[in-house]
Amino acid sequence: MPKASEAQEPLGNKDLNRSTKPVATEFYREALQYLNESQIPFLMGGAFTLYNYTGVYRDTKDLDIFCKPSDYPGIMKFFARKGYVTELTDVRWLAKIFKGEYFIDLIFNTVNNICTVDDTWFENSTEGELHGVPVRFMGPEELLWCKIYVQNRERYDGADINHLILKQGKNMDWKRVLFHLEPHWHLLLGQVLNFQFVYPAERELIPRWLFDELISRANEQYDLPIPVEKVCRGPMIDQTQYSID
Repeated sequence: MPKASEAQEPLGNKDLNRSTKPVATEFYREALQYLNESQIPFLMGGAFTLYNYTGVYRDTKDLDIFCKPSDYPGIMKFFARKGYVTELTDVRWLAKIFKGEYFIDLIFNTVNNICTVDDTWFENSTEGELHGVPVRFMGPEELLWCKIYVQNRERYDGADINHLILKQGKNMDWKRVLFHLEPHWHLLLGQVLNFQFVYPAERELIPRWLFDELISRANEQYDLPIPVEKVCRGPMIDQTQYSID
């Protein structure tokens, strides 16, 4: 098995540009320039942000752009005036902006309505550049928070989170991560154990205080009575497989 230290290092902007098709690069650059021109705050998410923090690259035909719920109408109208096709896909969390086969996912929440974009996301963001255009990337803590709820049969983001911890764990604000996941700390504990299994020699990347806190909470569950209401929180992480429940 390869050592964790042999995990893929960041490719750099030059190699990223070389890995992207010219037509896609043109679309990304134009879209980002228009987003900056709109003067409406936005953050990069998705594959390019994962690449920014981990060096793990995957081909994509879309840009994941995050904004506050109050700002997506203005972005949609701005791009419509530029000749793009716009679609309010799901009023709870998602709109789309199209140009040919390429598109922007305009995200202002998550499908489970838990990770609502607000001003603190921008305060915790990082400056960067994509295809020569200045952008701000969503913070690694928010990236982890969003991805931990993606545990579908057809898409599971656990490996993305593990790579994020591997590359950014020493620099992450783990108190911020716990704050985001306070109501759903079980998911964080599950991810911590998963990371320890995958990278047994890298466990120090997750602080001991966090591990002890989560294990303590798990133990304390058994001192409490069983909940009266029988609920299934499965749809919060998979909207299809738990529909039977």
